[in-house]
Amino acid sequence: EVYFKNLSKQKQKEVMEKNGNNHKLRVCVATCNRADYSKLAPIMFGIKAEPQFFELDVVVLGSHLIDDYGNTYRMIEQDDFDIHTRLHTIVRGEDEAAMVESVGLALVKLPDVLNRLKPDIMIVHGDRFDALALATSAALMNIRILHIEGGEVSGTIDDSIRHAITKLAHYHVCCTRSAEQHLIAMCEDHDRILLAGCPSYDKLLSAKNKDYMSVIRMWLGEDVKTRDYIVALQHPVTTDIKHSIKMFELTLDALISFNKRTLVLFPNVDAGNKEMVRVMRKKGIEHHPNFRAVKHVPFDQFIQLVAHAGCMIGNSSCGVREVGAFGTPVINLGTRQTGRETGENVLHVRDADTQDKILHALQLQFGKQYPCSKIYGDGSAVPRILKFLKSIDLKEPLQKKFCFPPVKDNISQDIDHILETQSALAVDLGGTNLRVAIVSMKGEIVKKYTQLNPKTYEDRLELILKMCVEAASEAVNVNCRILGVGISTGGRVNPREGIVLHSTKLIQEWSSVDLRTPISDALHLPVWVDNDGNCAALAERKFGHGKGIENFVTLITGTGIGGGIIHQHELIHGSSFCAAELGHIVVSLEGPECLCGSQGCIEAYASGIALQREAKKLHDADLLLVEGMSMKKEEVVSAAHLIQAAKLGNTKADSILRTAGTALGLGVVNILHTMNPSLVILSGVLASHYVNAVKDVIHRQALSSVKTVDVVVSNLADPALLGAASLVLDYTTRRIY
Repeated sequence: EVYFKNLSKQKQKEVMEKNGNNHKLRVCVATCNRADYSKLAPIMFGIKAEPQFFELDVVVLGSHLIDDYGNTYRMIEQDDFDIHTRLHTIVRGEDEAAMVESVGLALVKLPDVLNRLKPDIMIVHGDRFDALALATSAALMNIRILHIEGGEVSGTIDDSIRHAITKLAHYHVCCTRSAEQHLIAMCEDHDRILLAGCPSYDKLLSAKNKDYMSVIRMWLGEDVKTRDYIVALQHPVTTDIKHSIKMFELTLDALISFNKRTLVLFPNVDAGNKEMVRVMRKKGIEHHPNFRAVKHVPFDQFIQLVAHAGCMIGNSSCGVREVGAFGTPVINLGTRQTGRETGENVLHVRDADTQDKILHALQLQFGKQYPCSKIYGDGSAVPRILKFLKSIDLKEPLQKKFCFPPVKDNISQDIDHILETQSALAVDLGGTNLRVAIVSMKGEIVKKYTQLNPKTYEDRLELILKMCVEAASEAVNVNCRILGVGISTGGRVNPREGIVLHSTKLIQEWSSVDLRTPISDALHLPVWVDNDGNCAALAERKFGHGKGIENFVTLITGTGIGGGIIHQHELIHGSSFCAAELGHIVVSLEGPECLCGSQGCIEAYASGIALQREAKKLHDADLLLVEGMSMKKEEVVSAAHLIQAAKLGNTKADSILRTAGTALGLGVVNILHTMNPSLVILSGVLASHYVNAVKDVIHRQALSSVKTVDVVVSNLADPALLGAASLVLDYTTRRIY
């Protein structure tokens, strides 16, 4: 709230002069239950903090006003909001008929309230039956509706209600790209769709580091430790009540057997609620020493509880949406959330029909820690929503317009309240330089930062974090949304855990290093790590010559020799993450010594270090320089001098390059005979000097069945950065279950 007040003071004068309009937008926010209030509260704080633009009226109805569900209207009062109207709209009975009667009762009571308030716009959240009554009343009374979280897909009757509200609403705020696409497919006007992220994430992403032990002890007892308890939240499935009751019973049996301290929240007010509560009492959950059964936990405290839990279990949307922000393991039971986009922290047990299945899922998930996921938001939803509200022109016709097929290819309009370009933070850890870049979905390097790579682990990690934070901040200014961080580094990497196992000699103090955890914790972003050769192959698969190719190999020719193998469109890592160490294919039993300790490796012949070594030998023997070449006294001899000398007719330099090219070609022949790819891509600064030599060796030495392979030079300027970005872009855009 303080943030929004400060922001409004800075921009008030400028915006008012620009608009030339003193009319305040009268906004009615109607909240029905504890879940929707957690999403609406951040918006309400933002509206309240800008009284020069908005007037806020709060209407409370539904289960907020029922004692059995915690009388949660009190938390609205505690947040210092004036409640204009309280409407008792729930007809008790907790069955299908009671839900219908509750909708009818709300429809009877709401017109009088809306006639008195006369709001310019009503904000409605989600997919509850109460929200359907709100949207129906507002639409019939010609009040504009802003719908939060439309376009999403889940199980049960909620889908139908959510999409019905979408058709009634005039404006839409959605949380994910998929939701935006669904709204457009439903013929909604894409000029009236804002992809902002989930408002609750504005609070979530700043909450984890607050004092949490006192909250844990308050709800679970003094003896409970972090990551050593479970949060359970399960609701009835209104389209199959009998099965959902049975599944809840199996869940409680599994939790009792698992024998961990568990906080169980009472189910919501949907049909089937009474039967679920009856199951809890039948099993003695409220008096069991391992269980704490509660009707309601304030959202601020609930955040702390799930952020530090060993696991969350149930079928609440909170599990597949908000909990991902903390990387807490989640077990999603049944079909209530089918179709939701989820992070890798969610384990789905669709057919939870036995206690053993649920117990096995608990054993798999409990105590793990996953990368933080920001599928549903980046913490900046509310500023976007307020800006969107200010852009609404009340003079526009109230009648909705539908955009019927064909849908335009460009689903985002070039206006500043539509979602930013999906992008990745790419990090390249080289032997000399440390580079960080913002890379767009199309492979465009929007912004790049370069620093010398520090020599010590502490300085290096500190610099990585500093550069990533700077780049993430700059992303907002260049209209990019960061989906995650991809890291390319030399050495052997365990990509599953995000750990550098062993480094090359070019990067010191870089073995057994966990890169994922500190960077993910600092940026609240998922992090992927892989070897630089593998990243080069991924870059080619997404942006380069390898696009659409089922089997190909990439060879990097630079300071060292590395590479990556794509087989059946997938990257090969090997059983110990040592696949594609192509630079260490031995092509001579008595060749020069390699940095790996062996002899005759490709890298010992064809790498930049090997060519520099040979160039220095020629220079020391005064056999390097020829007519047309000159070197300053203090200039260091490099591979570039050897290449220049060969071009100018130095036969010894040319012989060294031909030997290097032959060694590389023999290595490629070995690869062809082992993997039989259809394409070989040479990448790196030396690629263009080797391509013809490699083709000649293939023609002379390879089996006739593989001689037709294509050998090309990469056209990518920064394969390491683009590959690191593709780790993020390929993964985060396919996480739909």
